[in-house]
Amino acid sequence: MTVRRTLLLSLRPRFADAILAGDKTIEIRRRPVNAAPGTPIILYASAPVMAIVGTARLQAVAMSQPEVAWQTYNHAFGLSRDEFDAYLDGSESAYLLHINQVCNLDEPLLLRHLRQDGPFQPPQSFRYVAASDPARIRNLVAS
Repeated sequence: MTVRRTLLLSLRPRFADAILAGDKTIEIRRRPVNAAPGTPIILYASAPVMAIVGTARLQAVAMSQPEVAWQTYNHAFGLSRDEFDAYLDGSESAYLLHINQVCNLDEPLLLRHLRQDGPFQPPQSFRYVAASDPARIRNLVAS
């Protein structure tokens, strides 16, 4: 039996909202994400929201040259060409996280409440949920 790790993605609130609304189906990263299709994802909205706002599944991860990525998938990024270019400036590759099975949480899990349960540090970009993370995070999605 293969145990899947859960990916914790940190997003600007507007991008988290766009994913939850179904308007953004691909998240872009500057560095590789080593995760298999079907990997559970926890969506953390950064400041000023500072809360876990939803969950999703990783449909696929692809690597692409930035220009090819823009030409092929710009409709799914939820950002302008200028924002795309600024984010990937200096990068030879774009890592595209295709996201599906998105679920909104009824009540966001606020960072200050999560920290009452134990040590918790949201990532700058992404990380995997650790055994030391609060149980409410570890148990948020079923593998």
